[in-house]
Amino acid sequence: MTTVAYLAVSPEGRTDRHCVFVHDDVLPGLRRLTEAVHDTGAAVAAQLGHAGPVANPRSNRAPALAPSRHISPLGTVSREITEADIARVTADYGRAARAVVDAGFDSIEVHLGHNYLLSAFLSPKLNRRRDRWGGSVENRARFARQVVRTVREAVGDRAAVTAKLNMADGVPGGLWLDDSVEVARLLQADGALDALTLTGGSSLANPMYLFRGEAPRAEFAATLPRALRIGFSVVGRRFMPDYPFEEAFFLPYARQFRAALDMPLVLLGGINELDTVEQALSEGFSFVAMARALLREPDLVSKMQAGASRASLCIHCNKCMPTIYSGTRCVLVDEKPT
Repeated sequence: MTTVAYLAVSPEGRTDRHCVFVHDDVLPGLRRLTEAVHDTGAAVAAQLGHAGPVANPRSNRAPALAPSRHISPLGTVSREITEADIARVTADYGRAARAVVDAGFDSIEVHLGHNYLLSAFLSPKLNRRRDRWGGSVENRARFARQVVRTVREAVGDRAAVTAKLNMADGVPGGLWLDDSVEVARLLQADGALDALTLTGGSSLANPMYLFRGEAPRAEFAATLPRALRIGFSVVGRRFMPDYPFEEAFFLPYARQFRAALDMPLVLLGGINELDTVEQALSEGFSFVAMARALLREPDLVSKMQAGASRASLCIHCNKCMPTIYSGTRCVLVDEKPT
């Protein structure tokens, strides 16, 4: 199965104006996409989310939303979301879920990671509210659980429903394993999910926590407006620190969740080798997810299935990261899309 990420449920929930916002005008294109995937014999999932404080309000021409007022390292200001906004965004998830299933998607992944809106509510650092949406783990998880239940109610048994949950934000004061395991238990008890994908890192403050390997600071700076490049040269190393790459670097964290939960879990995080896939399955993980390895070799899974390969050629230079602004690709292989 391949996952189409990232599809915004609300116009202000796009990362920027070029991101797909799920509404009637885009459904014919999404339907053509799902038909093309199905023609290959594969299934396709739609990742639904709201970028929250990760959104670019200047590009979207709409205020960014966060649990509490927030100023990002790049100077973006997010306003505190209201009760009315929470109700509207929750309804947007249900509407978008019905729409993508009508467009032929087999599965929906609700984005609860990387300090996007629902993940920001889970974070003690970003959620400083004193109402029913903040404070205790149960309160901070209330919005995410409400959205997941709404998505399940919207699609019933027409599609699988999964969620992508941060195990750790990777920033001081952010979400950490103890609270995240408790959130996972609450989601499991609700019974609305078919599986949980385990991730980590903050798009706001520490994106390299998710990627590991070389930090493409120069390449990322080149994508910024000239006025922001000087500031990024000052904060870039703190915003994008270097982390040594290790195969399956999230596995030690994910084992804590495997021990605490009965539901199916998806392992991700630098999975390059078939041996790693087989180890994960033997430890009780139901699925594995790959991204950079497949950018480098889109036919890798087929090669592994045929016995022609046991490892990806991806070297985790991470120079694919800045290409999200110009057509995501492996720079070692593909020319810029036309």
